[in-house]
Amino acid sequence: MSSAPSPPRPPRRPRYRGKNPRRFEEKYKERDPQRYGETIAKVLASGKTPAGTHRPVMVQEILEVLAPAPGAIAVDCTLGYGGHAQEILARISPSGRLLGLDADPIELPKTEARLRSLGYGPQEFSAHRSNFAGLQKVLAAAGLTGADLILADLGVSSMQIDDPSRGFSTKQAGPLDMRMNPARGQSASAFLRGIAAAKLARLLEENSDEPQAERLAAALAGESFPTTLSLASAIRAELSRFSEEAVELTIRRVFQALRIAVNDEFSALDSLLRQLPSSLNPGGRVAILTFHSGEDRRVKKSFASGREEGLYSQISDEVIRPTSAELNANPRSSSAKLRWAKRP
Repeated sequence: MSSAPSPPRPPRRPRYRGKNPRRFEEKYKERDPQRYGETIAKVLASGKTPAGTHRPVMVQEILEVLAPAPGAIAVDCTLGYGGHAQEILARISPSGRLLGLDADPIELPKTEARLRSLGYGPQEFSAHRSNFAGLQKVLAAAGLTGADLILADLGVSSMQIDDPSRGFSTKQAGPLDMRMNPARGQSASAFLRGIAAAKLARLLEENSDEPQAERLAAALAGESFPTTLSLASAIRAELSRFSEEAVELTIRRVFQALRIAVNDEFSALDSLLRQLPSSLNPGGRVAILTFHSGEDRRVKKSFASGREEGLYSQISDEVIRPTSAELNANPRSSSAKLRWAKRP
């Protein structure tokens, strides 16, 4: 009598070189925090962000200016990993409600599942695939006329930066994409192929204050760069006489400018700023976290003009920055600026 064949063994995970994994796809422990909490703790203690996760910036400062209370209606316009939302939900529960918006179809379901696992059901938390320009449509669809507190964190999440397949960073080779929603619009590679040098120069100046905008635009516009590293190499070749530090800063600025353009981020921000006063309930508060001077200028101007017109009763007189302790613990918070406003 023959015995039944044993089930095939699952394929073994490929081993990585060296003591610690270097590639994003090899860092399976960091991307599974519930199972490998000890690994996560070690990465955090070293001042780094575990792969596939995100460390929310200026949490305490945001909670202080928004003052979430039980029963409040909240909107997180940029849900991301859900770090800010988790803290807000804890303070508006049990009778409060939070709407989370995010345009990223890859990360949004993960974050929704993460917050559901903490016990927040549909009556307390709902996830909506939309960028922040869709704020009023999301409120209306939820049967709400306004919110008591609104948060918008305009930074790119670490999950997007660290994943080479998203094309936001030169840390590892990946397609030059940069789209928050990979199913919409054109990639950064296609954008560069189709843009004229004069337009690219203006974009580099406006989106990232790049001092070598004209020179780089002449070298990059209309060219084909299929990967993040091919674009970075072209920038290094064009600026070969500059210091390594200056070149690396330029690469980051070029990538930032392209990301803003590909995702039409400034237009979306302008739309959000126009909607905010009418999207807040009386006495409601809004906090916006920016990571670029162009974003901060827009927020500062909008809040100031809103106060002059009587749309806001109070605004932050000075920009709020991360503490030295947070800067040491999370270097990615270094360019963060927080501003807030309150409706009469």
